Amino acid sequence: MPFGCGGRYLFGVMPLFENRPASSENRSRWPLAFVLVVLILALLAAFLFYRCETLPRRSLAQLQDVGREAGETFVRLAHLQPRVLVNDHVYLEQTTTVAQLAVLQRRVEVEHEMTHSWAGSTKRIKLHATFLVKAGFDLREKFSVNVTPQEVLIHLPHAQILSVEEQKVDVLVFENGYWNKISPNDIEHELAALSTLARAKAGGLPAEAETAFTRQLLEKFHPAQPVRAIFPAPSPAG
Repeated sequence: MPFGCGGRYLFGVMPLFENRPASSENRSRWPLAFVLVVLILALLAAFLFYRCETLPRRSLAQLQDVGREAGETFVRLAHLQPRVLVNDHVYLEQTTTVAQLAVLQRRVEVEHEMTHSWAGSTKRIKLHATFLVKAGFDLREKFSVNVTPQEVLIHLPHAQILSVEEQKVDVLVFENGYWNKISPNDIEHELAALSTLARAKAGGLPAEAETAFTRQLLEKFHPAQPVRAIFPAPSPAG
C-alpha cells in the first residue's frame, strides 16, 4: 500500500541514503589528518635535532661573550686586560698599559722623637709629618677570569700599599748637644722612621682597597652566572 511503501521509504530507505555521505566524508579526512600529524612530528624532530647540534657552539659563544665583557670591565676600571679562560681554556691573555692601580688614598699624620746622649751631651729631634698613603694593585701580578656555565671565578692578587708620599714635615724639637751634634744621617733616619710609622698606621688600607675594587667590579659586571672573587690569585697553569 502507498502508506506501507511510504513508510518503508521514510523509515527504511531515507536513513540509509543520509548516513552514507557522512561516513564517506569522515573516511576521506583521516589520511589528510595523518599526513599533517606526520609532517608536524617530522618538523619538530628536525628542530630538536638542529638545537641539539648547535647547542655546544651556542653555549661556547655565550661564555666567550661573558669573558669578553669581564675583560672590558677590567679595562675600564684598571686599564688591565686580565687573562680570560673559558671552561679552563685560555681565551684572552693578560695585558696592561700601566704598572699600578691606586684604588684608595689616605692622609696620615705621625710623630717621632729621637733623643741621644753621649758623654753627658744630649741631642734631641722631634718631627711631625703628614703623608699621603696610596693602596691598590700591582698590575704586573696575575689577574684572571675563568668563565664556566656554573659561575664566573675572578682571581685577584692582594692589594698593597703602593706609595707613602711625604706631604709636610714640621720640626717640633731640634736641639744639639755641646759636642753631640745632630747629623744629616740623624735627620735622614728620622724621616725614614716617620715613613715607616705612616705605612704601619695605614696598614688596613689594602684590605679596604680590595673591598672597594671588588664592589666596583661587581657593580659594572653582572652576568647570568654567580660571580666569585678570590684573593690571592693562584698562578694560572701554562
